[in-house]
Amino acid sequence: MLTIHAAELLLPGDRAPVPGGAVLVDGDRIAMLGPYEEVAAAHPAARVRRWPGVLTPGLVNRHGTALLEQTYFPDDPFELDELGGEPLTGAALARLAPSEPRKGNSARRCTQKLLARGVVAVAARLSTPAVRTAVHRAGLEVLPGGAGEGPATLDPLSGAERPADAFRAPLACGDPARFAVFAVPDEAGLLARGAGTCIATVIGGRLLHRRA
Repeated sequence: MLTIHAAELLLPGDRAPVPGGAVLVDGDRIAMLGPYEEVAAAHPAARVRRWPGVLTPGLVNRHGTALLEQTYFPDDPFELDELGGEPLTGAALARLAPSEPRKGNSARRCTQKLLARGVVAVAARLSTPAVRTAVHRAGLEVLPGGAGEGPATLDPLSGAERPADAFRAPLACGDPARFAVFAVPDEAGLLARGAGTCIATVIGGRLLHRRA
């Protein structure tokens, strides 16, 4: 099925922003992108999803190893009394000594938080099979690396000088359909408010996160 994702502003990643832009998805690939009027006129039978804000390439989180292998995300609400609501690292994580299944469940919760920030790929070295499984099932791509710079954060835009610094790859026809939409008016708003403004994340043409 052909689907047009239309937004108030399209940031392709390697060319000028397109006000009122759109991306046409055919299966798991990008089939066309440009002004909504042109895309819709070329494919009048396509389903249309309209989004407020800015549509960008999906983001890369470069702290994947720390977040997925060296952090435990408590299960809300079931572990809040025992562990509190904040992620556990360092000595607190060592005291918890989670089993491999527990690590996998933490990684699953982490991937949901990443998808909710427009992340489509993580740079990581994953040594725990259950963690690798959780990341694979979430649809996230794993790239080499994973040390990142500065403290580990879920937001790939934290500290970025421009949104493009966190893009996985520019949007292009024939490439995998992986992109995100943020409820901000422009690039400056995206940098100022961060990836927590994400309202939709698409990977392989599938809508894997949508803010209610």
